[in-house]
Amino acid sequence: MCHNIAGPKGISLAAETAALTRPRVRASISNDGFNYVCDLVRDQSAIVLEAGKLYLVERRLGLVARQGGFDSVQTMVDSLRTSRAGPLHRTVVEAMTNNETLFFRNPRVFSMLTSHILPALTAHLGSERTLNIWCAACSTGQEPYSLEMLVREAPSCGSRRVYLLASDFSNEALARARAGRYTQFEVNRGLPAPMLVKYFKQHRTAWEISPQLQQAIQFEEINLTQPWPALPAMNLIVLRNVLIYFDAETRRKILSKVARLLAPGGYLVLGASENTMEGDAGFEAVSFEGTICFRVTRER
Repeated sequence: MCHNIAGPKGISLAAETAALTRPRVRASISNDGFNYVCDLVRDQSAIVLEAGKLYLVERRLGLVARQGGFDSVQTMVDSLRTSRAGPLHRTVVEAMTNNETLFFRNPRVFSMLTSHILPALTAHLGSERTLNIWCAACSTGQEPYSLEMLVREAPSCGSRRVYLLASDFSNEALARARAGRYTQFEVNRGLPAPMLVKYFKQHRTAWEISPQLQQAIQFEEINLTQPWPALPAMNLIVLRNVLIYFDAETRRKILSKVARLLAPGGYLVLGASENTMEGDAGFEAVSFEGTICFRVTRER
């Protein structure tokens, strides 16, 4: 998943537009209210909100409160504290996660995949075995669709069978990913013009990805901090710009599970500021033309 603050995750553009027509809500919340939100987000997603993030909580939850018909964020938080966990709790948690993403983010990573990782994996697998790829924390789908386009264009893959799993914590983000429908602004962010022409069709002001690409990807809701469903051994796991939002213990647990899931010789691709130092001794760093990824070294 690719991140940068862009807007509440789990809130559709239509809902956001509708919310803006409602009366303004009071955004300020008490320290107790802030602490409750921090605990809720950490319990349900393992994301850690630092003490200095009060302004961010107030800004993001202001839109959620508006959408829910509350006159203030504090009123909404009070309602959350006195009610059982439900859809509003989930919406609040998703609003505090980050869903900024774009097509082919960090081109050097995709160049590394094309020039080094995919050829190495296909050579290792031979011609009869399926290449299994997991794009974890896929947000609204730009990254797994970028991977699918890359695989289809990569000379080393040819007609190879590929299983591409894309997962996220957010149902709203996954719904957008499955739909494969993007605005002009979104396709302008990182998507090469030849790819746009080849794999998308324009419908008024939106672009829809080809049904072949939609059907080639298995989208599934997976919370990385909760038990994972049964998954096949993966040859490549792309887990970018996600671990930075978790505490050290959560990162260690996720990396340990990733190491066990990767097939021998498999690769892990993280964000530029992430590493596997907090995981168990199952990885080695590999640099290709200055871009670092991680290779599993132990037998499963």
